[in-house]
Amino acid sequence: MNPSVKELLKDLSFGGSVAEFDAHLKDYFLETHAFRELITDRKDIVAGDKGTGKTAIFKVLHERYPYIQELSHVVVVPAFNTSGDPIFQEIATRSPQEEGEYIMFWKGFILALVGNWLLKHNRYDKKSPLNDLDNLLRGLGLRSELDQPRPVFDRIMAKAAGVFSWQAAELKFGAGAEGISLTPRVEFDKRTKADARIIPVAGALALLNKCLAETGKVAWVAIDRMDEAFQGYPDVEIPALRALFRTYLDFAEFNRIKLKLFVRQDLFRRIVSETFVNLSHINDRKVDVIWDEEDLMSLLVRRVRQGKIFAARSNISKLDDKDVFYSVFPDKIDAGKRQPETWTWMMGRIKDGNGVKPPRNLIDLATFARDAQLRKEEREREPRPFVEGKAMIEAEAVRKALGVLSDRRVNDTLLAEARSLAPCVRKFKNSRSEHNEGSISDVLGEDISSTRTKIEQLRELGFLEEVGSSYKIPMLYRGGLNITQGKAF
Repeated sequence: MNPSVKELLKDLSFGGSVAEFDAHLKDYFLETHAFRELITDRKDIVAGDKGTGKTAIFKVLHERYPYIQELSHVVVVPAFNTSGDPIFQEIATRSPQEEGEYIMFWKGFILALVGNWLLKHNRYDKKSPLNDLDNLLRGLGLRSELDQPRPVFDRIMAKAAGVFSWQAAELKFGAGAEGISLTPRVEFDKRTKADARIIPVAGALALLNKCLAETGKVAWVAIDRMDEAFQGYPDVEIPALRALFRTYLDFAEFNRIKLKLFVRQDLFRRIVSETFVNLSHINDRKVDVIWDEEDLMSLLVRRVRQGKIFAARSNISKLDDKDVFYSVFPDKIDAGKRQPETWTWMMGRIKDGNGVKPPRNLIDLATFARDAQLRKEEREREPRPFVEGKAMIEAEAVRKALGVLSDRRVNDTLLAEARSLAPCVRKFKNSRSEHNEGSISDVLGEDISSTRTKIEQLRELGFLEEVGSSYKIPMLYRGGLNITQGKAF
């Protein structure tokens, strides 16, 4: 006896759209170009728009690296909390500092984080450079039995007199038959800065690099969730993160310590918007997370197939990806010969004004459609039988899902990222979808010169798409702002 559509929909899952909360991500993760460039060590900086899968790449890297042949000599050390707060908020709440102060913080933090990891996971005797590293971290007050980011970060912040300067820190190197010896002396005195000295971080990092060489390991220090850490603190965000990228460049001299950075595209643009020395070096090691439509189809269908009970009961095992998709969704959303197929319809509605189609939008749209259809099936008095070749989810459910998606993305992405532009975005509420300079000037209540500046900013945000001599608001945001089809001029 064929199952009902309601029964199948209960078994159908498209997975989670947020990597941090998706326990099954590794089961259907799609190895994209960006992921391959990362694990082959050709790239260090993974940049992508919100929802494009940067955190998913980190999460799979962190879970799989012990089993990836190319990474047999690598240890991935997260320098942030993978869940909960990303630990750097305490920096954000302090008064803004010069980039040099933040560089000292990043280097000291990485030194302590990787150093404590090494000491915890390796045995050593008094003749080993690991013993020197142990003495160094103890002398600096940074030795911790725990190798997690939070306790190490707390030690750095607790020992920072003022902000990140260390009141007195000496590190005496001595060379002898047994190798390098270290005699650290550290004092903290918040009453005076007369004798303040900076942590001898260059020598300390050289020692850390030597210790890694002795163990045969390369440390990949991964940092993600930067946008969350400094949200609401723009005066700290830019100098602190510019300092992180300068620290990345400085680490080029250490062949055993590598920073792997996961950053939002809009944040990266803000970081390098002013003159940034050696930006070409950074761009050469940066890979953008880009999804084409074939990748998105593969991603969605992999998640459908992962549901073993659903796959078996719906007989999709022998179908290709496109047929699997259309066994779940209708051929078209809107009736008519000239109307696009459902996949094309979806692609046009999950993208922003820059043409970016985040997987998160697709997964959420599919999930919301499934939920809307299931609610309808549960209202029916007689269960609808499943018929092979006939879509389970109807067009109306997909339309409702778009409304939910639009409302979510307006609030959790568009307005969240708009910052100072948020009031401008809100002024378009209840307006029309197509504008020119004049109508935008009227909406914003500003002169043409100021309006042109705002238009460029709104285009970069992905809220406006230039089409010929006019500008359109993407369909992704129309429902959430109650924007209707048509020209405003």
